Amino acid sequence: MDFSDTIGVSAAGMNAQSSRLRIAAENLANKETTGTTHGSDPYRRKTITFKEELNRQTGVSSVKVKEIGQDQTPFEQRYDPAHPAADAKGYVKMPNVSSMVEIMDTHEAQHSYEANLNTMQITRSMLTRTINLMK
Repeated sequence: MDFSDTIGVSAAGMNAQSSRLRIAAENLANKETTGTTHGSDPYRRKTITFKEELNRQTGVSSVKVKEIGQDQTPFEQRYDPAHPAADAKGYVKMPNVSSMVEIMDTHEAQHSYEANLNTMQITRSMLTRTINLMK
């Protein structure tokens, strides 16, 4: 593996973690987004999964976003008969988003992003030193 491969792997990791942060932010932003009509469903939490991708030319593996899906856990219900999305019994379906889960996911993605950034910076430093030695 050469320096450009290492930087490419780190960049792919940073890109994947950026997507993960975006999904967590979207989930948090929609934590209270309910349906707008009688009995309608609220915002459904999004999930993200990754896959390993092999570059056959270089033999180097990196990470890519495999899928952005939806969490199928059931919605909680809150009693609010005045809400436009309330059912006949006065209950409103609430999004299946947990702030704690999203915050933890955000912290984990941030740490992974920083690790990839550090790897990229170290690789760049090594490359600079190698060029300086060749002068």
